Amino acid sequence: MNDIAGHGLGGQPAAVLVQPDRRGTDESLPPAQAAAAELLTAISVIRRTARRAARQAWARQPLPPAQSELLRLAAARPGLTVAEAALELRVAPNTISTLVGRLTEAGLMNREKSAHDGRTALLTATDKARQRLAEFRDLRAELAGEAFARLTPQDQQALISAVPALLRLSDEMEQL
Repeated sequence: MNDIAGHGLGGQPAAVLVQPDRRGTDESLPPAQAAAAELLTAISVIRRTARRAARQAWARQPLPPAQSELLRLAAARPGLTVAEAALELRVAPNTISTLVGRLTEAGLMNREKSAHDGRTALLTATDKARQRLAEFRDLRAELAGEAFARLTPQDQQALISAVPALLRLSDEMEQL
């Protein structure tokens, strides 16, 4: 298994990968907006790092990120439409249609016509896809757990304590 805690991708120290890039921070921003921008940058870096670490350690051929996102969405919301997926993922419907075609060919997604409207396709993840998603999620959690265990107890507690606040932030952003 890769040593993701000691080194990041390309041999860089992991601390370089998870530190927000403050050079681009606009000092004229109100403090709450500046803090939110740094937080979102850190979250994005953590998500990308976790995905890369899992992809490197995974024995299977990884799916491209856009296909993975659509597959996770279809697994979480069976029967969603192409239009709903496009809205949720904030991409054009024709992009979703292309991704659905690729995932269907790979045996990872089913596309069925709606009984109410034959022009509407309903998307569901196959059993094969759900198994693949579970394996990847478990591997990502394992790798993150290894890195988490190497943090100081203070950092571990800070992250654990931040979870409820992060979820509340997400709820507040949904209200905008």
